[in-house]
Amino acid sequence: MLLVGLTGGIGAGKSTVAALLAERGAIVIDADSIVRDLQRPGTEVHRRIVELLGRSVVRPNGDLDRGAIAEIVFSDEEKRAALNAIIHPDVMLVIADRIEQLKDTDTVVVLDVPLLVEVGGGEGLDLIVVVEAEEHLRVSRLARDRGMRPEDARARMSAQATAEERAALADVVIRNDDDEADLRKQVDTLWERVEGASR
Repeated sequence: MLLVGLTGGIGAGKSTVAALLAERGAIVIDADSIVRDLQRPGTEVHRRIVELLGRSVVRPNGDLDRGAIAEIVFSDEEKRAALNAIIHPDVMLVIADRIEQLKDTDTVVVLDVPLLVEVGGGEGLDLIVVVEAEEHLRVSRLARDRGMRPEDARARMSAQATAEERAALADVVIRNDDDEADLRKQVDTLWERVEGASR
């Protein structure tokens, strides 16, 4: 198994790169997807989040309102730290279990983690890939794809690691400032390197 860490600031296009790597044969372990699963109504994580943030973050169907949660925690550092303390340990347990199941294979496993730098998660990875894009592009993508207001997008960005901090951890930086063809070309180059390393 070759274990690749994939990260990037919000709106940079990390999920797009993860999908392109999956197209080429990688198995992607998506931390966001694991978080959503752990936060389903009836779970311990769901109960503790509601206890921390109140009923206002619960939709009528019982699901958590991620937008409402973001609005609270991105303006309150203490609550953000408390939320992370609820979520991160369980996420890391699920990730560790999935990696354990794949460790004796010759698979390329991509660990798609938005906060890889922030949680100090570089240990044990064979390669760390960071996706970056200009701030104005990230803001416009978040407005287009998630309906996010520019000030909310920038608040999320400022709560994450800086581009410099991500670059310091990166083995490969993919720039997503151009069109899809350019992005695919960079992913092809990355995949050649990954395949070479996994042989």
